[in-house]
Amino acid sequence: MAACAFRRSIASQLSKVLDLPPESLIKSISAVPVSKKRCVADFQLSIASITEDSSSSCLSQDLNLQAQKLAERLKCDAVVSEISAGPGTVNFTINRELLAKTVLQQVLKEGSEYGVKSELFSAVPKQKAVIEYSSPNIAKKFHIGHLRSTIVGNFIANLKVALGHEVIRINYLGDWGMQFGLLGVGFQRFGDKEKLKSSPLQHLFEVYVQINKAAEDENIKELAKDFFRKLEGHDEQALSLWKQFRDFSIEEYIRIYKRLGVRFDEYSGESLYQEKSQEVLKMLEDKGLLQKTMQGTGVVDLSDKKDLSSFSTVMRSDGTSLYITRDLAAAIDRMNKHQCDTMIYVTDKSQSSHFEHLFQILKLMGYDWAERCQHVSFGLVQGMKTRRGEVVFLEDVLDEVRARVLQNMASAKTTKQVEDPMDTAEKVGLSALIIQDFRGLLSSDYQFSWDRALQSRGDTGVFLQYTHARLCRYDEVLYRSSQDLQPKHIVSYLLTLSHLAAVAHRTLPVKGSAPELAQARLCLFQAARSVLASGMKLLGITPVTQM
Repeated sequence: MAACAFRRSIASQLSKVLDLPPESLIKSISAVPVSKKRCVADFQLSIASITEDSSSSCLSQDLNLQAQKLAERLKCDAVVSEISAGPGTVNFTINRELLAKTVLQQVLKEGSEYGVKSELFSAVPKQKAVIEYSSPNIAKKFHIGHLRSTIVGNFIANLKVALGHEVIRINYLGDWGMQFGLLGVGFQRFGDKEKLKSSPLQHLFEVYVQINKAAEDENIKELAKDFFRKLEGHDEQALSLWKQFRDFSIEEYIRIYKRLGVRFDEYSGESLYQEKSQEVLKMLEDKGLLQKTMQGTGVVDLSDKKDLSSFSTVMRSDGTSLYITRDLAAAIDRMNKHQCDTMIYVTDKSQSSHFEHLFQILKLMGYDWAERCQHVSFGLVQGMKTRRGEVVFLEDVLDEVRARVLQNMASAKTTKQVEDPMDTAEKVGLSALIIQDFRGLLSSDYQFSWDRALQSRGDTGVFLQYTHARLCRYDEVLYRSSQDLQPKHIVSYLLTLSHLAAVAHRTLPVKGSAPELAQARLCLFQAARSVLASGMKLLGITPVTQM
């Protein structure tokens, strides 16, 4: 009888008084957020959620009166120790001893499955989701934005898997396009095959920077266009060089993702869809959606009104494909291949317009499933610098955070001897990056701070008495995150739980207590640790046992 059972018990009593089925009341009963300043109830019923006519005048006054009358008709029992009316709500406080005992028993019994079995998810159908995230561009910076896409996508995938959904994790590489015309010419001029093998991302980036400077020369631009035309035309020599760029880069990406604890089911890429994008252009033409401009480029009109046209360019004047054309081909191919219920794209918010166009064109082409496609966008990270300067590669960030944590461990008096300090520092450092990133709304830009990321103390003054109550609300936090795909709800919960556990650790000693009391307190800490570990794993954090 944890959170679910408490809701059921409250719903059962309400059902008799209101003459409504208990099932229809359960979702109207929500946990009350913990307050640091005052004691609050554990659960509350919103009167508006069970009132059919909630648009009448004097609404708030009516709701307050209804709440007062309903509270007076309800009685306390073995489960509910106090009932009161609030502004438009009826509040329920649970019997403290029963709450602590039942919640701890359920946490310890269900372990990592605690929370995900909640009846809050019973009405949510199990789905198959394709999630595209990380998606770096070969030869360009694998920067902090890619870190955000990687950890956010990994969180969404972890959460969906934990809730019983089937997930296909796709890394859609930027491995095609005009930049490979430049890179091909650049490598022929400035490339080194040994450097390409030993440090592909670094070397290709250096070559790309050099050839971009040289591309002010019109001759270089023409050579780049010619190289890309050869790629699109399956020229053997051009394709062989391009394949080396791609294969060596993927090897290095896999090594970096391993450090992050991230994996993918598929490494896809734009290159796979260069031919299918021509099929998409033919489909657009057959449906009368493809229009030609005076310059010869192909566009699709997305406007409802013909006077305010919004065009999306889908073809160059020479007939070659664009990023959006390849994305259209990829979306159609994935849906045919996986027959999924939803497709989620995790990228920064600068690409919002691109995905709006993508989904609109798919709808115009007659694909109803475009309604089930979703772009999860995130803001920009500012101020990320390592000791060596501006961040160029993700690996620079991982090396920096590991070095800083090792330094902190060496200088801290409380640091224990650990078997593998390097591995511990890596995991702790990654936790610091993830938590700083996930604390706010994903759509918000934020200023990165190494000091803030790595500080060992957070908020203070959190009250102890609601530790048990906070534990029983984990399922609601998971439910909120599953609805809006925002990790901040879980982060906020885990941080509060950590502060409460720290206060409990100081004030509820296990050693030296009477055996029965010691056992109860040990159960509390085991339960807190179990929930903390489950939540951390969802966020992509590997819990450490010593640090």
